[in-house]
Amino acid sequence: MAKDEQTPLQEPAAEPETDAAEIEGAETADPVAALEAELAAAKEAHIRTLAEYDNYRKRSTREKEATYGDAKAAALKELLPVLDNFDRALAAPDADGETLRKGLEMISGSLLNILEKLGVESFGEIGESFDPNIHNAVMHIEDESKGENEIAAVFSKGYRLGERILRPAMVQVAN
Repeated sequence: MAKDEQTPLQEPAAEPETDAAEIEGAETADPVAALEAELAAAKEAHIRTLAEYDNYRKRSTREKEATYGDAKAAALKELLPVLDNFDRALAAPDADGETLRKGLEMISGSLLNILEKLGVESFGEIGESFDPNIHNAVMHIEDESKGENEIAAVFSKGYRLGERILRPAMVQVAN
């Protein structure tokens, strides 16, 4: 049996213990070498920290891009049935005006349901008070039957997602 091998009954050889006096003695014997070793350790720790931060930044960027793509795909997937309905309406060979109108109303309703499901709200109704933060006044009229800064006509509705305005409502304001 070789000298380095141990039998199960033997205890491993104990490592020699270094006491604080020996370490202190080494530091006082060559203070420059001790400071250089400390500096090298600090540099290595700094380089590791920089590498970890760079990896974190790259991973965060990848996750952000993936999240954006996933959200965009989910929203577009919700809109595909509306496109299918338009295709079916255009493919109808003998549709008259009334049938097309009913089909368009159904498509509009399904699109509004999808927007509602995605958290989009519409605003800008006749009779509401004008708010320059969410309405775009494109015309102004004087009408005694309307109140001050009341919306008299809506040219296009506005839409918001939570607190974010997706599009302001284009309106006509009275008085």
